[in-house]
Amino acid sequence: MDQRVKLRIDYLHANLKYLNDAELAEYNRLTGQHFIRQSQAPQQDERYDNGQFNQNAQYGHQGQDRPDMHQQQAYDSYGGQPNPSMHHPNHKKNKKKRKKVGFLKKLRRFILLVLILMIGFFIYGYQRGKSKAPEGLKTEKFSGKKPASGAINILILGTDQRDFQNTGDARSDSIMVMQINSKDHKIKLVSFMRDTLVYQPGVSQYGADTKINVAYNIGEQDHNQGAEYMREVLNKNFGIDITYYALVNFNSFATVIDSLYPMGLKIDAQFSTVDQQKVTSVKVPDDLNWTPAHQDPVQVIKTGPQKMDGRTLLNYARFRKDDEGDFGRTKRQQQVMKAIMSGVKNPLTLFTGSSALGTIKGVTSTDLTNSFMLTKAPRLLFDASKGIESHTVPENGDWVDAMDQYGGAGLLIDFDKYQAKLKDLLG
Repeated sequence: MDQRVKLRIDYLHANLKYLNDAELAEYNRLTGQHFIRQSQAPQQDERYDNGQFNQNAQYGHQGQDRPDMHQQQAYDSYGGQPNPSMHHPNHKKNKKKRKKVGFLKKLRRFILLVLILMIGFFIYGYQRGKSKAPEGLKTEKFSGKKPASGAINILILGTDQRDFQNTGDARSDSIMVMQINSKDHKIKLVSFMRDTLVYQPGVSQYGADTKINVAYNIGEQDHNQGAEYMREVLNKNFGIDITYYALVNFNSFATVIDSLYPMGLKIDAQFSTVDQQKVTSVKVPDDLNWTPAHQDPVQVIKTGPQKMDGRTLLNYARFRKDDEGDFGRTKRQQQVMKAIMSGVKNPLTLFTGSSALGTIKGVTSTDLTNSFMLTKAPRLLFDASKGIESHTVPENGDWVDAMDQYGGAGLLIDFDKYQAKLKDLLG
């Protein structure tokens, strides 16, 4: 290893808890490259069966070919004539077997080393996340269930809770179900438009007359059961079995993005027309800078490819004032999720990704266990590299404008159609 690189790694390691995000990313990159090179370094020594090293096994002291031990025994036993009981094929098989055993040992050591590093980065990320977690963050009651296919469905709720609010004041801006661990090795993402009218037990008066995002708010007011209420509504109206949940608020989202992508996440920003006019930039609400005293902060986001930090990405994903309205926002949310997942294809992201997973665990309310997150992460990265299959309920224009029980505008859909579709996708 280059001495300067080694000195740089030693310095970063000694000051690990003081590193900023850019320095942490540099440390992850340098250490990851170092361990990969170590694992690939050729081994010069072989051992005899008695445990002694055999340096340059095929040569003698004078550079002459060294006779094979088994071959020498074969000639000695028969006075210089070959011993018919000694077979070279067996010797070759033994040699191949020893090489295979040596390779497997190296592979096991490398995998163990990677796992130890992943756990270390996960713990570091978790501790950093806990220091930025919302006050009173806790795991909610959730009666998760695996679908019949054996896949895993995760309910992801993006809420508009700010740090000075409690969860009972929050609404679910983003409602998604992500399926992983499926037999076809595809990641599937289904988004539900927040104004979709559904039947909610104990709330609805005449069938599907309540907006789907109401379920979270009412559940949070009933002893912090927002995720559980949403699980029940999705199961009752669409027949979906949900296994786990994760709640992400404004600050949590920005923290996770900045942890996973300290240099920003590349994304192609796109908006529909605004008042039937094409736009090259849009003023969007700056949600992280919203306060009771300053309620209308804005940020200008230009269209086209760019790198966004967590704050900008949040504002981009939440914007819905173009002509596509809530459907446009749902598309941008899916675009953001795809960009996040597709950005973790580099093998070195196993380490930065582990740190980000720890941060996610530290700043979100979720019933995903530490072991689940670490063991499923490698397959998740592999499946994500093949793309994400995304769907929206309802599809664009596939609804009838209707009113909810409070007189608000909602979307009435064909439940039979979407139940059949979701059974095929997430069942």
